Amino acid sequence: MHRRSFLQAALTGFTTLSLPQLLALRAAADATRPNRERTALIVVWLQGGASHLETYDPKPDAPAEVRGPFGSIPTNVPGVRISELLPLHAKLANRFNIVRSLVHSGFCHQQGNQQIFTGHPEQILKLKPEHPDLMCVANRIRSTPGRNLPAYVGLNPIPYLGSSYLGTANEPFAVYGDPNQPSFRVQDLGQFQGAQADRLNRRLELSSEFDKISQGLDNPVMTRSFNTFQHQALSMLTSPQARNAFDIHQEDPRLRDRYGRNTWGQRCLLARRLVEAGVDLVTTSLDGPLCGRVGNWDDHAVNHHVFDAMKSRAQPFDQAVSALIEDLHNRGLDKRVLVVVTGEFGRTPKISYANDSASGIKQPGRDHWPRACSLIFSGGGLPGGQVIGSTDPHGADVTSRRVEVRDFMATIYQHLGIDAASLTLNDQTGRPFPALPTGQAIKELIL
Repeated sequence: MHRRSFLQAALTGFTTLSLPQLLALRAAADATRPNRERTALIVVWLQGGASHLETYDPKPDAPAEVRGPFGSIPTNVPGVRISELLPLHAKLANRFNIVRSLVHSGFCHQQGNQQIFTGHPEQILKLKPEHPDLMCVANRIRSTPGRNLPAYVGLNPIPYLGSSYLGTANEPFAVYGDPNQPSFRVQDLGQFQGAQADRLNRRLELSSEFDKISQGLDNPVMTRSFNTFQHQALSMLTSPQARNAFDIHQEDPRLRDRYGRNTWGQRCLLARRLVEAGVDLVTTSLDGPLCGRVGNWDDHAVNHHVFDAMKSRAQPFDQAVSALIEDLHNRGLDKRVLVVVTGEFGRTPKISYANDSASGIKQPGRDHWPRACSLIFSGGGLPGGQVIGSTDPHGADVTSRRVEVRDFMATIYQHLGIDAASLTLNDQTGRPFPALPTGQAIKELIL
């Protein structure tokens, strides 16, 4: 969804949550953290599925057909080792936690993305999920009328996700383009001032009158929902605060250098800037040219040489993620902002070989592997330096502390102050669906 599409949806969309249910959920969310700041979430997404063996679960003692060419290095946490490709991560491992035991059954990208963020065992390849993803649900609950900023921003949003029966107004405010470019700016924000803003208000009022006539005023809940999104869109269109929040050029050049003067570094910096300004949910995808020829982390042998690709992309990835974690801690934002770094699955332990699709040269690759996925959690007021779960000597299967996708979701919901276990959503037909039928927050990652 592009920027204008979002604003159009915000002027016309509504959701199946009734207003009383919505207010009750918001009250419950606030009550869970009465003495704490409003929490926020940043998801750093590695579309395609990063190899766990070349990142957070290396196997240097495995046979050659498994381990690959890279070794492991010690971190600043005794006994914890990660791939040698991530030296900056290693210096601040005490500020993040590694989960090495996430498991699901989605063997393709659509299934993986949708299982991880909806909790439903999707097996059919769908461009959009049948049920709304976690961020869209949280967006609906956390959004309030009159906000000057969107509650949910996607910096090149995660693909294959969506709001389903909640309505498109709950999807992210999507920002495309490269924030590393001097010309980067987000259009349509804070552009209407003075007389222009007055004219926009009058047009919005006239639009509301036409809507009332066409809807017949027989559905007050629907009418209130329209008004909610109208106010949100109007606030964003007229707010200098929104324009300033997205203006990455205001950042100190030295800090921009620390993140890396590239697309990934500046997306991570913009994510930090947005949560500091008051955005609740930010996802940012580390994809595109820095990933290699196919533009993502899908390292099949036919796509490219997996180890050349990993070595090339590791430096900007290591720099951007470590800078984000360090920056949040330096600013004291780590108490309320949770950072999750993951893709949709790991990669096959056994190295495969195929001819490169462009050159025809035989080269190594790793394929999809949802039976073992590694990810990291940082911030959220949590202690760091933990390793949760383990895999066998080849990194093929989980041997301890198995984590299901609903446990992953429950952990994030709890951080956001949402009681997902008692949350029920109604689909287009009015049938109730539990937002999270099962799942327990990862006990090592809750306060």
